[in-house]
Amino acid sequence: MTNQHVDVLIIGAGISGIGAAYHLKKHCPTRSFTILEGRDKIGGTWDLFRYPGIRSDSDMYTLGYSFRPWKEEKAIADAPSILKYLNEAADEYGIRGKIQFNHQVKRASWSSENAQWTIEVERGEAKELVTFTCNFFFMCGGYYKYSEGYTPDFPGADRFQGRVVHPQFWTDDIDYKDKRVVVIGSGATAVTLIPEIAKEAAHVTMLQRSPTYMVSRPAEDALANWLRRYLPAKVAYGLTRWKNVSLGRFFFDRARKYPKQAAERLIDMVKEQLPEGYDVEKHFTPSYNPWDERLCLVPDGDMFEAISDGRASVVTDHIDTFTEKGIKLKSGEELEADLIVTATGLQLEVFNGVDVLVDGEKIKASDRLNYKGVMFSDVPNLASTMGYTNASWTLKADLTSGYICRLLNHMEKTGTPICTPRQTDPSVTEEPWVDFTSGYFQRARDILPKQGSEKPWKLNQNVFLDKIMLGWGPIDDGVMEFSKPKPAATEKDLAVAAE
Repeated sequence: MTNQHVDVLIIGAGISGIGAAYHLKKHCPTRSFTILEGRDKIGGTWDLFRYPGIRSDSDMYTLGYSFRPWKEEKAIADAPSILKYLNEAADEYGIRGKIQFNHQVKRASWSSENAQWTIEVERGEAKELVTFTCNFFFMCGGYYKYSEGYTPDFPGADRFQGRVVHPQFWTDDIDYKDKRVVVIGSGATAVTLIPEIAKEAAHVTMLQRSPTYMVSRPAEDALANWLRRYLPAKVAYGLTRWKNVSLGRFFFDRARKYPKQAAERLIDMVKEQLPEGYDVEKHFTPSYNPWDERLCLVPDGDMFEAISDGRASVVTDHIDTFTEKGIKLKSGEELEADLIVTATGLQLEVFNGVDVLVDGEKIKASDRLNYKGVMFSDVPNLASTMGYTNASWTLKADLTSGYICRLLNHMEKTGTPICTPRQTDPSVTEEPWVDFTSGYFQRARDILPKQGSEKPWKLNQNVFLDKIMLGWGPIDDGVMEFSKPKPAATEKDLAVAAE
């Protein structure tokens, strides 16, 4: 067992971890840090998922970093393009050398006496146990389990004679050419996968229990490409970024304020792209309000084009059982298939799957309030990056990293190596962490942290409000407690206390 010490230890070399490293290098140049990555490559989600057509469901002018312009023509980018962008960023800013690959973090223990975390890690294929110590622990490993996706317990699944695959574990040997494919699910993964598979499959059927809101937009941002021709890259990127942020926020607020009108407009947009007489009410009219779940992005209307051409179809029904030939539905219809793809979602996890202890006590995230969307009540020197549910992930990741740098610099300036959010206001009540009705959030309600009814415990889900709070708000706000380590009690101290 070896030991390494750094000021800041980051989990994850995906989009969040690379961004965090950039901010630390720029704004906290005296702080040492390392990134521990469980896999052997950078990229996180964008390297893990390999299913056909894998792409962003946000534009790259907001999913990209604030500090590095996106220069490609397509705003809705495929995974290889995003990976190229991340690799270039890691090299350009000297971050790759800070990454230690094949390091799987298992346990983190905080000592108030030493003002540091001890991080237990399994290294390499042999899972050699190594330890690190750090003053600040920064979790940037995402929000879902890499080792497993979510697949319901489908009756009769073992009877099916073809292949069943979850998109999270797609491999190169999966053959869909000239095959009948059923994709179970109607979320972002299904909507990405179906148009791509439909190019070569005999036919693709999207089987859904209930419809999802979908919105089509061009894969290229014409204004962004025009600006880039006439302005410096950073200026053009910055203008496009805040244009897209502002428009996204405007449409979200309008949908929340006028849900009926928003729903009608979204459904009318779908009708415009499907053949006359298509049953949009059955297949594309959800029972919930827009933004109760995340909208599915359809770049250049590719999903609707596949349906219009007859290469894909939608069935809205419930599964009764798998059969030897496919899936029997509650209606009695049987969908025959050679390949079934279960695009049924993710398994959420908290603390990046790490066991967290504070002075020997194991911490349950569900017992904690989330502070400013970044830290947790009564957990010292630990932050976690969690993106927005209603906007691009990286917008919040950038703001989180910037705030952590401000916090670290304040601690250095004041000589207080410990920072702990404390909830002492009796008027603050607990609320669910997010109000999304998406299945993957609902399944994880019991493990997720809570938010509070008042700031700074209440999540904004608003980049403009977070910019004010995280970028400019006071670090010493009366809620964050700054302290120094307390020396261990001596025998004399214990004797005095006993008297």
